[in-house]
Amino acid sequence: MSVPARQIRARYSADTITVYQAYPPQIALAAVAAGRFVAPFKRDRMTWIKPSFLWMMYRCGWAIKPGQERVLSIDIAREGFEWALARASLSHYDRDLHGDKATWTRQLKASPVRAQWDPERSLRLKALPYRSLQVGLSGEAVDRYVDDWIVAVTDITPTVHRVRDLLHSGDEQAATAHLPVERVYPLPAQIAAGLNASPDVAAVEVAEQQHAH
Repeated sequence: MSVPARQIRARYSADTITVYQAYPPQIALAAVAAGRFVAPFKRDRMTWIKPSFLWMMYRCGWAIKPGQERVLSIDIAREGFEWALARASLSHYDRDLHGDKATWTRQLKASPVRAQWDPERSLRLKALPYRSLQVGLSGEAVDRYVDDWIVAVTDITPTVHRVRDLLHSGDEQAATAHLPVERVYPLPAQIAAGLNASPDVAAVEVAEQQHAH
């Protein structure tokens, strides 16, 4: 079955969703010790959270890019994640969604959250024909993220290195076995519309079946 063009796939439970970030050791280790982000993490900068593990790997180069040597897996409240998505402005102009550029520009300036759809990545970090969501938090959204939403912070750098080493040795099957299982995240309809997400195929099929009966 083909994957919809714009869909959130993530590791999640009834209450939490896992997002990924990569940082230099001084920020990452302090966050793991405190169970939340503390200095030298800066709240006044936009911080990007990514539900896709492989997109994070593409961004940090399997934790070897300078300043991204430690990869954190962060469990946050789904309620907080959806609060952010409900207030997000797409980082690119979409004529169908925004009407005119001035409206989009105003929305972008006023919103504490940015959302952008970037090509999802394969195990070899090649671009795939469908997209993955990145969410940028600033202002009030960063404060809520740090103070209210975070449930757990885990340093997964050893796993990242293990997957990279298995790939280097050509064992894709073993590398794949270490990846987190990401499922389609169920978005409330209003949030999905605001993000210009693809319609939920399963939901559409169910609606069509109900309509047929």
